[in-house]
Amino acid sequence: MGWLVSADLVAGAEGGRVGSPGSVNAVVTYRRCALTARRRDWLDQSDHVPEQVSACFWEEVSTVQTHCPTALFDGAEALADAILYEGYLLYPYRRSSVKNRVRWQFGVLVPPAWGEAHGLVDSSVAGSAESSWQQTECLMEAQDTAIVRIRLRFLHLQRKVTERRTTDGGYRPVDRIEVGGRTELSFDEAVPREFDIEAPVGDLRPGRRFHVCVPGGEDVEPLVDDRGEPLGRVVRRRWPLSASVAVSAVPSPAPFRLLRLAVRVENTDRTTPADSPRDEALRCCLLAAHTLCTVSRGRFLSLLDPPEWAAQAARECSNVHTFPVLAGAPGTADVVLSAPIILYDHPRIAPESPGDLHDATEIDEILSLRTLTLSDAEKREARATDPRAAAILDRVDAMPPEVLERLHGAIRSLEPVHQPGDSAAGLERARSGFGTDVGITPATETVLVAGTLLSRGSRVRLRPRRRGTDAHDMFLEGRTGRVEQVLLDIDGTRFLAVTVDDDPGAELHQWYGRLRHFRPEEVEPLPGEVEAR
Repeated sequence: MGWLVSADLVAGAEGGRVGSPGSVNAVVTYRRCALTARRRDWLDQSDHVPEQVSACFWEEVSTVQTHCPTALFDGAEALADAILYEGYLLYPYRRSSVKNRVRWQFGVLVPPAWGEAHGLVDSSVAGSAESSWQQTECLMEAQDTAIVRIRLRFLHLQRKVTERRTTDGGYRPVDRIEVGGRTELSFDEAVPREFDIEAPVGDLRPGRRFHVCVPGGEDVEPLVDDRGEPLGRVVRRRWPLSASVAVSAVPSPAPFRLLRLAVRVENTDRTTPADSPRDEALRCCLLAAHTLCTVSRGRFLSLLDPPEWAAQAARECSNVHTFPVLAGAPGTADVVLSAPIILYDHPRIAPESPGDLHDATEIDEILSLRTLTLSDAEKREARATDPRAAAILDRVDAMPPEVLERLHGAIRSLEPVHQPGDSAAGLERARSGFGTDVGITPATETVLVAGTLLSRGSRVRLRPRRRGTDAHDMFLEGRTGRVEQVLLDIDGTRFLAVTVDDDPGAELHQWYGRLRHFRPEEVEPLPGEVEAR
């Protein structure tokens, strides 16, 4: 099996798949061809991969590949694009903004020697931790003849440098160029890359390793003055990338047929000096790396809410710097998105959102309104910073009032808070809990759990629910903590506000009031009590 850049791109030696609309320098699709045994032997014996196959994607054991439909992938790629560009450029979208000076915060796979030299040995699930590799493990039910398809996606750094023409006909780098009312700034952009793997489940039993090679490249855009005389140029440079993808599908202990699909993506660059500064190392990094997986004639199991018979197998899955969730429409289980940002199962982009603002944790309405308040000078700088920033400004400036109004809020579902015929006592009790007339405060309130009265200072073991709660809470399973408050909401539901033991920021969280909240059924009482602080 192989992925070779099509013949019309050999001269440019530019590899990648067409990105989303508005993406920077998104280029060519790959065409598929099968590597014959003879061609495979030639590659094995060659010390140099020639230009015509320099942008390639091959397998250690050659396999003829069947057609790879992309409909399932395409259905999840709107969400995957939000992951790809999360934090790419933040409001106010200007290069001079402090928060746009340190970039690339999620899914950064660094050259291994550089990572080792800088002590990047973290093996947690945190996608914000830089490492030379990431690992996905998820569960699937499928026969050996089922086809697994994996799409690796990441950003490839592209350094934009503005250069002014000198009197001797040469060029020298400058910070910015003004030409014809247009401003160009030196800045780092990125090109989206995609690579597909396809294999029968049976072929993945022994494990397979695939190699990804993306060549460097350079694009030059001349800049001329009003008379057509050359004034300077914009040079966009990319450096070669190399990576490997190891895939396996092995049986997982369970009462029914169950497989653990493992996908390990690793940066294999050997050209970056270990003592390079981060800005230089980023040139050979995979940025915002994540994977999409599908299976034909099979299904994936949720790791957040597995069936009881697969719960132990789900706990044994080891996910490092990424976490897989079911993607696609609710009720489906044939697509998994493994991302460096932890999501819920079946996440989706809000239908009211008119476009990406590169900050999915923020509210579209707030960002849009604040973008409208930028001064003309700020907008000029933002447009000169990056084409994606310019696209955001254009979209917000042209946004009709009815579209902006939809961003104000939406009701997804309606149900009565108070059922007809029910006693109003509980509701009145909940409301009175917020007042001082009944003497109830979070510091003095109590709740009965498993025959034990819990209050401030009580010790508990955390057992977070798998559904209907914060996805990050699952990483606190089994941890112990201290009850700081017993809270009562307007519906009469009690919550325990807890600080987690061994949390280095516990005292700060306690002082600031940033506590973790659990329902009474999500904790187990423990003997002993911590003295109130």
